[in-house]
Amino acid sequence: MPNIQEHVNTLITKFVPGYRFFRLQELTIDKNNSLQTEISSNSIKVLSWNIAKQNYNNAWVEDFSKIIATYQPNLIFLQEFSLKLEAEEWAKWLKMNWNFAPNFVDIHHQTYSGIFTASTISPITKKVITTKHHEPIVKTPKISLITEYVLSEQSITLMTINTHLINFVDINKFKIQLNELEQVLSTHRGPLILSGDFNTWSRKRAVILNQVTTQLGLTPVIFAPDEKEKIKRFLLSPPLDHIFYRDISAKKASAKVLDQICSSDHKPLLAEFTYTNTQKN
Repeated sequence: MPNIQEHVNTLITKFVPGYRFFRLQELTIDKNNSLQTEISSNSIKVLSWNIAKQNYNNAWVEDFSKIIATYQPNLIFLQEFSLKLEAEEWAKWLKMNWNFAPNFVDIHHQTYSGIFTASTISPITKKVITTKHHEPIVKTPKISLITEYVLSEQSITLMTINTHLINFVDINKFKIQLNELEQVLSTHRGPLILSGDFNTWSRKRAVILNQVTTQLGLTPVIFAPDEKEKIKRFLLSPPLDHIFYRDISAKKASAKVLDQICSSDHKPLLAEFTYTNTQKN
């Protein structure tokens, strides 16, 4: 009997023509909508969500708008975000700066697809990391977007990483992508947030992720047991979505999984952090 990965690859081969997707060079599409110059170090609110390419769906727009109005995140990390090629402007109602890093163009639907990071201020630096290896059949890489922000009344910067880890490949290629991220993150001195869809659908993948994040001194956001059960899984697998942090403090009561949101098969994750200059730099 074929395993899960072989079954998925067979389905992709059957229904997805190989010429449909074009890989892209490392780039970002950016929009500056905010006049703010810093994020308050007393309250750094984060939303992380794999939206399954639903951002042109009216139900998703309604869900997203309610989340923004209710929780007012400073940083938004979206995975599997789409941007139509002919669109002159996306989401005029989103009064935030945003940076979109596409990893391929879907010719059939005329859309970019990739990682989307929005913030209440503009990043002072940004960097795109594209995997050396590609997912099978469609032959597209996975991508990570690293951005850096000024914190209020601090001489130090906050680095954030919005990532989507590679799937349907052997465990070594999964580990290589994590090691690429590790090399970049290990050079940053100061607060750090690593967030996204890590595709940790097997125990082996979860163990490797834990090893890398522990080596980097990162701590996972702890969700209450009833909240953790709501996070996207594959059958009885470990959770796929995570938020990690370093050299900042997480407000435990702020860690939420928005189970009532159904416009994506992943549930939005929320967390809030604080930073003081007495913390380790």
